[in-house]
Amino acid sequence: MSTGLSEQEIVRRNALDELKAIGVNPYPAERFDVNTSSEEIKKEFIGNEDKFKQVAIAGRLMSRRIMGKASFAEIQDVHGRIQIYINRDEICPTEDKSLYNDVFKKLLDIGDIIGISGYVFTTQVGVIS
Repeated sequence: MSTGLSEQEIVRRNALDELKAIGVNPYPAERFDVNTSSEEIKKEFIGNEDKFKQVAIAGRLMSRRIMGKASFAEIQDVHGRIQIYINRDEICPTEDKSLYNDVFKKLLDIGDIIGISGYVFTTQVGVIS
């Protein structure tokens, strides 16, 4: 029986080491307080926009589409999936863009569990994000 690490385990452990090297704790909290769910946002956002000015939601990263300074991703919580939008200049207001360029674009993997906070809006093509 082999006791060596699989290729995937090596990749993930290297990503953990890189996060630690740039000062990011990969396990920042025992708990992330959420105040809504994907289901609630999808069912209640239209007509109740003020209720969703500041939301916190957590889930498993299921997909991501990186397009330069902006990215879309999809997370899944216990109630379903919802699209999230990440703007590089909003999460990195200073000249240091490493949070977006290094952490989001390179070190987060599909399947990672993340917590995000922000506001809900509808995209130009009508998707609640």
